Amino acid sequence: MSTIVDDRYQLLAPVGKGATGVVWRAYDLLLERDVALKEIALPPGPEAAERRRKVVREARMAARLSHRGIVTVHNLAEESERLWIVMEFLEALTLHDTLVQAGPLPVDLVAKLGRRLLEALRHAHAGGVVHRDIKPANIMLTGDRVVLADFGFAAFENAATTSMRGTPAFIAPEVLQGRGGTREADMWSFGATLYMAVEGRTPFRTVDSMAALVEALREPPRTPRRAGALEPVLLGLLRKDPAARLSSEQTHAMLMNVRRHSAA
Repeated sequence: MSTIVDDRYQLLAPVGKGATGVVWRAYDLLLERDVALKEIALPPGPEAAERRRKVVREARMAARLSHRGIVTVHNLAEESERLWIVMEFLEALTLHDTLVQAGPLPVDLVAKLGRRLLEALRHAHAGGVVHRDIKPANIMLTGDRVVLADFGFAAFENAATTSMRGTPAFIAPEVLQGRGGTREADMWSFGATLYMAVEGRTPFRTVDSMAALVEALREPPRTPRRAGALEPVLLGLLRKDPAARLSSEQTHAMLMNVRRHSAA
């Protein structure tokens, strides 16, 4: 017998795992459409209230952003000591899965993906929201859409926080020094993601540990081998000093130039 959440959403099958919970494909019995439900179990005891507060914040933060490049949040349900964020369902591969299956992508395609992802990121930043976990696994590719997903670590820009969130290979070096929660840190992660897409490897040799953050803080990124016209964009986004890093406006102009260069 299938599980019904909140007397409305019929769980069909798990489709993935995000930073903070399992994601299910489900069917909205009221509106008769497929949706995605992110399941988040509440811990026992006094920690439950804090976890619930964070989940509600995540849902509200994502729901205030309306852009085709950001996953749409429909509802928030609570049942059986679990919270469920109800989102649009996308038949999509993540950028991570695409790279695993196809290998490094062509420069012109990465530039195109980058422009569309940047549009979504700029929309979030304009709304005062920083994502804090941009990486290939959180980018969904479906049709002509490039969609930024999983706002589980998101925060309002410049909010007081010393917590270090995200995946080491895609975390800006200043986050190691407790200066996260800025759009500049998001831009670094965006650059590391584009680097991975076109090079098929991360900017630094170490990937999944604290050593990756230390390397990002002290060492220059590995010289790109496949990036071509994208190389100045990548290196400009991966500058150690946030003040010297490419802004979203500069990045957009350079990505447009890559487009013209590829079309020539």
